[in-house]
Amino acid sequence: MATSAAWRGLAGFQWLLLALLLGGGLALLWFRPSGAAPVAAAVAAIAFLAISAWRVLLVIVSTRSRDPVPSETSVLPRYSILVALHDETEVMSQLVERLARIDYPPDRLQGLLVLEAHDHATIAAALAAPRPDWLEVFVAPSGTPCTKPRALNCALSHVTGDLVTVYDAEDEPHPLQLREAAARFAGDAGGRLACLQAPLRIRRGRRGADASPFVDRQFAAEYASLFETILPGMARLGLPFPLGGTSNHFRVDVLRAVGGWDAFNVTEDADLGFRLWAEGWRLGVIGLPTWETPPGGLADWLPQRCRWLKGYMQTWGVHTRRPWRLGARGAFALVMTVGACLGSAALNGPSLAWVAAGVLVAVMAGLPPETPLLAMSVLVLGAASAWLSCAIGARRAGVPYGPIDMIGAPAYWALQSLAAFHAGWRLVHEPFAWDKTRHRRDAATAEAPVYAALDETAPNRLSAGHAAAPQPVA
Repeated sequence: MATSAAWRGLAGFQWLLLALLLGGGLALLWFRPSGAAPVAAAVAAIAFLAISAWRVLLVIVSTRSRDPVPSETSVLPRYSILVALHDETEVMSQLVERLARIDYPPDRLQGLLVLEAHDHATIAAALAAPRPDWLEVFVAPSGTPCTKPRALNCALSHVTGDLVTVYDAEDEPHPLQLREAAARFAGDAGGRLACLQAPLRIRRGRRGADASPFVDRQFAAEYASLFETILPGMARLGLPFPLGGTSNHFRVDVLRAVGGWDAFNVTEDADLGFRLWAEGWRLGVIGLPTWETPPGGLADWLPQRCRWLKGYMQTWGVHTRRPWRLGARGAFALVMTVGACLGSAALNGPSLAWVAAGVLVAVMAGLPPETPLLAMSVLVLGAASAWLSCAIGARRAGVPYGPIDMIGAPAYWALQSLAAFHAGWRLVHEPFAWDKTRHRRDAATAEAPVYAALDETAPNRLSAGHAAAPQPVA
């Protein structure tokens, strides 16, 4: 149970680390009370400067040209698609239409719409939808916890493919994404590649009463930073990373060998990336994306972000019980992804409030605001590195990100602190509760991806075999 979020206690190593931190802090307060606050501030500042430098490094590393994709083999491997659904009647027909566009030999393809036994409305909608022959309805038996990873684990034993991918209800995967992933796996000379992550890209947000242009644009830029710079950079450096909740492609035998997904972790994807690494496997990325629609207004964004951060807390807790299992490089990656995300989310709001309060008090007193060099360095370099990562990622993903978005970004970062504190409370009181994100059918006028010529990241053979190989045009 030590490798699952089901066990909520602290391991011996975590107790030891906590005792050392508390003991060191108390000793500093006892012997040098006047120096405690400056030391804490300096440590925090240095940590955030290191994170900023790391983010810039990933931007630089990710700009290097990607490795060419090997040509497809004559016989493609069998591929399975899993889509875990709950209360998704509104988008069922849209989802089936999008899955039907996937370009892969039907006789080599298996699809499972994974449904909960009590969700009668979604089951009826799935059975009524005009599905291709390879797409089946799978009803997971009742059980607890009622989470997406538990449903996926139920379906995993029925998977017949050599490779498997996971999609979400709102996804529109690139029709050739499976072919690219299959070619990547086939070209893995070392045989240690277990998972490939496709980039997730955000379409323009929906219109209407539930729309929030500010949240939509910031969310799209945040996704672009993660999937176009951070994850490709870490993959090129040969480091593990938290997987996205959708569009990750696995070797089925490896996935079964590590026990599938942790049913008790509400970001099972983040946990699985590091669990694969701990077992000696490697992660990579591919180029052909999956398009999604942003969650909508704050009422939809906040529960989703709360669940993500709660799952990151679970993932951090699980993998710091025995961090030596990850090795030095894996532990470093855990700190710089999961740890940095949690720290930033918790401190962004209070830090910005402190800066704003200091400036306001100084202005009201008629004095120039104090600008300590270290604090200003953290503020300027931290914001600049975040803006740079978002701007480069947005350009690659074809989403808008301009000066107005940069000015508004700190307000979006502060909102994440609200989600972080809520996530901490939920972790204590409802650790396994799944905050469902409502998915709505896209309007007929929504900006669907336009497909043009295939780029260099796709399998070489496809350029000759498919006249209209898809790639989005912004």
